[in-house]
Amino acid sequence: MKIPCFSEKLYIFAFIVKINCNLQMSKLQLPAGYNPILNLSQTEQAIKNIKDFFQQSLSSQLRLRRVTAPLFVLSGLGINDNLNGVERPVSFPIKDMQDKKAEIVHSLAKWKRLTLAEYHIEEGYGIYTDMNAIRPDEELDNIHSMYVDQWDWEAVIGEKDRNTAFLKSIVDGIYNVLLQTEYMVYEHYPAIKPILPRKITYIHSEELLSRYPDLTPKQRENEICRQYGAVFITGIGGALSNGEPHDLRSPDYDDWTTEGEGGLKGLNGDILLWNPVLESAFEISSMGVRVNAEALERQLEICGQQQRRELFFHKKLLAGELPLSIGGGIGQSRLCMFLLRKGHIGEIQASIWPDEMRQACRQHGMPLI
Repeated sequence: MKIPCFSEKLYIFAFIVKINCNLQMSKLQLPAGYNPILNLSQTEQAIKNIKDFFQQSLSSQLRLRRVTAPLFVLSGLGINDNLNGVERPVSFPIKDMQDKKAEIVHSLAKWKRLTLAEYHIEEGYGIYTDMNAIRPDEELDNIHSMYVDQWDWEAVIGEKDRNTAFLKSIVDGIYNVLLQTEYMVYEHYPAIKPILPRKITYIHSEELLSRYPDLTPKQRENEICRQYGAVFITGIGGALSNGEPHDLRSPDYDDWTTEGEGGLKGLNGDILLWNPVLESAFEISSMGVRVNAEALERQLEICGQQQRRELFFHKKLLAGELPLSIGGGIGQSRLCMFLLRKGHIGEIQASIWPDEMRQACRQHGMPLI
C-alpha cells in the first residue's frame, strides 16, 4: 500500500477543509434584496434598549428577581444541561482544586432549580439571570453561533399548576412582553413596523404531524409559522405516532411525558415566530413545566440513562428536596435579531465565523461584528 507523501497529505487536508467550508456555506442564507434598516451604531444602541426593556418587563410579568449565575460548574454533578445528549461541553482543570474538571455551562436549566431551593423562593415567584454559554458543536449559520446568550428564568409552582392550561398562561405572559418590546422598538425606530399577531397560536407536535404528515419537523414548523405568525408547539421530546420525536430534549428538566390536554403528552414547548427576513420559522424560546420525581424516573428509563439517578442534582430531586417549577430560556441575540430585522445573528453578537461566511455576508450587506 502506498503511503501518502507530505505534499499529498497536505492536499488531502486542504481538500477536507474545503469540503467543510462548503458545507458551512451551504447553510448560509443570503436574503434577496437584504438592506439593514439600522446602521452599526444604531444597532448597538437598539440592542441595549431591547435588552433593558425586555428583561424589566419579563421580571414584572412573571414576578422574577435577578440573580447572578455561574459561567462554569463542576462536572460530574449533573448540574450542567446536557441538551440533546451529544454536544460536548468546553471543560478545563482547576489547579487549586486538585485538577477537578469544570465545564462551561450549556444552559442553566438545572442550576436554577437548585437556586430556587437555596434562596427559599416562594410559590408564584422566581428568578432570572443572564446566561452565557459556549457550544462548540453548533453548526454555524444565520441563527446558530458558538456563543449563546439568553435570559434563563425559573419560577416555583404548586402541584395544581402542573398542567397545560398553566403552561399556556405563562406563555401568554411572555408573548405579551414580546408585543410590548416590539412596539417599543417601533417608537424608537418607526421604519421597523410591528408584525407580530395579537395572539400566539397553540398546537401540539402530534397535531402538527397530523396536519403535515409528509413534511419534516422543520418543514412543519415553517408551514405553521407562515400561517399564524407566532406559534407555541407543545409536547417536544417524546416519540410521536410516527415513532420519532418532533425534536430531542434532555430527560431531566422539561416534562415531556406527563399527559396534558386531550390526552396528549408533554408539558413543555417552543415559542416560534415567522421571520420575514429569512422566510422561516424562528425559535426564540424553549421552556416548560419541569419534571417531578415520577416524570424524571420515567424519562430516564425511556432514554436509558438510569445511571443519572446517582448524580447530585438527580438525588436531590428524587428525594423531594427541590421545588416544583416551570422555566426556560429566551435567546437575547435571537430576540434582537428578530426585532431589528437582521439577516444574521453575527450582526447582533461578536463571535467566531468561517472566513468564507464573513466575506460572503459582508459582500451581501450583512457585516458580522
